[in-house]
Amino acid sequence: MAVKRVANVRWTGDLVKGSGLVTGATSGAFRDQPVSWASRSGDANGKTSPEELIAAAHASCFAMAFSAQLAKNGTPGTSLDVRATVTFDKVGDGFAITSSELEVNGTVAGIDDAKFQELADAAKSGCPVSQALKNNVRIELVAKLASA
Repeated sequence: MAVKRVANVRWTGDLVKGSGLVTGATSGAFRDQPVSWASRSGDANGKTSPEELIAAAHASCFAMAFSAQLAKNGTPGTSLDVRATVTFDKVGDGFAITSSELEVNGTVAGIDDAKFQELADAAKSGCPVSQALKNNVRIELVAKLASA
C-alpha cells in the first residue's frame, strides 16, 4: 500500500527578498516554519531550508534502516545517534545539493566493528531517502561503534 505525505509552503515575494512558511500538512508535527533564500544560502537565522529538511529525512530514514539491519542480524541496537549534513553549493551557473554525509554513533551489544560497518553500509544503500538521492548526490558514511 502506497503512503503519501504532504508538506505545504506559502511563499511571498521574489527569490532574494521573499520568504515562505513550510508546514508538515500530513502530521502537523511542524507548522509555519520560516524559510528564505537568505537563510538557505547564508546564516540560518532561526529559519529552516530545503537542505535541512532533506538532512532530517535522510538521518531519520537511515536510523530506521540501520535499526532494521541490526535487528535482522540478531543484534538490536541500544542506541543510534545519527547526524546528516547536506551540502548546498554553487555549481556552474546554478545551485545544487552536492552531498549528504551521514554520521552514526551506535551502541550495540554482541557485534564487532566489521559487522557494524557492513550493516551500516547496507542501511545507507537500502534507505529509501538514499535511494532517492543516489546518482545525484554524493552520499558518505562514517559509522562508529561504541562498546555496549
